[in-house]
Amino acid sequence: MIDPRGKVAVAGIGYRQYKRGSAPLPERGVLVQTIVDACEDAGFDPALIDGFVSYGDDKNEPVRLMPDLGTRELNWSAQVWGGGGGGVAGAFGLASAAILTGQARAVVVFRALVEGSSGRLSAAVMAHHLNDHMVSAGMVAPAQICAMRAQRLFEYHGVPQSVCEELIRANYYHGSRNPEAIAYDKPFDIAEARTSRWIAEPFRLFDCSRENDGAGALLLVSSELAKDLRKPPVKLLSVAQGTQKGWGDLLENDDADLYPTAGFGAIRERLYGQAGLTPQDIDVVQLYENFSAQGVASLIDHGFCTYENVAEVIRFDNLVAPGGKLPVNTSGGNFAHGFVHGIGCAVEAVRVLRGESANPVPDARTCLLAGGPGAPTISSAIFGAGDF
Repeated sequence: MIDPRGKVAVAGIGYRQYKRGSAPLPERGVLVQTIVDACEDAGFDPALIDGFVSYGDDKNEPVRLMPDLGTRELNWSAQVWGGGGGGVAGAFGLASAAILTGQARAVVVFRALVEGSSGRLSAAVMAHHLNDHMVSAGMVAPAQICAMRAQRLFEYHGVPQSVCEELIRANYYHGSRNPEAIAYDKPFDIAEARTSRWIAEPFRLFDCSRENDGAGALLLVSSELAKDLRKPPVKLLSVAQGTQKGWGDLLENDDADLYPTAGFGAIRERLYGQAGLTPQDIDVVQLYENFSAQGVASLIDHGFCTYENVAEVIRFDNLVAPGGKLPVNTSGGNFAHGFVHGIGCAVEAVRVLRGESANPVPDARTCLLAGGPGAPTISSAIFGAGDF
């Protein structure tokens, strides 16, 4: 088995975000600009990129990106299965596999979403997650599926709904201080959140991620090569993807213990073991939150708290930078920064470890990137700064 710990690094990042429906270019144009941004960040020639990886049914086939980027040679092209955000961290595993095995030298992990070009993301997600069994029962949107699982989390495991509000508040606090975020300079009104319109009970509007146009790109190279580029390398310490035993199309009829989880129990041991770390060694978390309860379930699954002590850990003062013991979503996350299918969380993982976040975490050396919870296939990764 190849040990990836610290041998591959993110050398450059690019991220462009626009209000839904307002992107100045079609999706491929926005993405190409973002990839060029990532290369400029690294001081790397875009024409030397020889690998591309995405996830979540991205429509931008690499051979169509090549003419705009001046690509000299394409050696690696891959995408993680599944229409949800569960594959965002797994994409880094594919990229690192290519670099570690000599298949490619410089690989871009990307995701683009411009609805005028590719349509609403929810339509693609529905094609993967909503089988005939669900549709026949009237479940026709991802929010409805996750709402039922959230109710089970609250009723079966006794997780208080108040912790979801704490997570939302922390996201909007960070977003309000991030000039790039949709929530920038907007004070969070808890009364507005509590009375906002229902989406699918128990979810109101502020419990849900809301789509933006945009794209994100991260340039990965070997850690040796990264040392010679413009920015300090952020190393990939571990990555794991998988599916928990028992998951399937009829999950809603199945095991009550499995049902309310975010699904990360299948990969947690590999994720931490590969890095030689424990949850206590993680300085900051970039948490993919499609819905608030699923974000809470993800933190539980990753070992940061239990069903019993969740209210002691998921508290506003504990989740915010710089003083919290477990800062979460320092850019504002999918709720308050912006939602381009979670790629912004990966970009922020690099920014916070470089010390470039709008909400700095002093002396942070490790950051966990949690993929989309509740997807059939999920993934997570751990990044590190400095010597590993």
